[in-house]
Amino acid sequence: MWKTVATAFAALTASSASAALPDPEGSSVIVDALSWLQGTLLGTAATVAAVIAVAAVGFAMLTGRINWRHGAVVILGCFILFGAATIVGGIRSAAGG
Repeated sequence: MWKTVATAFAALTASSASAALPDPEGSSVIVDALSWLQGTLLGTAATVAAVIAVAAVGFAMLTGRINWRHGAVVILGCFILFGAATIVGGIRSAAGG
């Protein structure tokens, strides 16, 4: 399930993906809702929350309170979340699209 959600989110965050396909008639409400969701997930509040999470996880890793592997997963997840558009763009250009 999470793999599907991550794939859908990566597809939504790709700026070139929206230019490739026209929106179907009557879908402007859905597109607006997804654009709002993308702005919320990648906006200022999300950036602040990610910085605080990385700082807290880094401190917990240094003090030995959590496993290094779990901490690395949190940090890697932040990189993937905020770099999704770039990652999808790189994959598309490598695939010739």
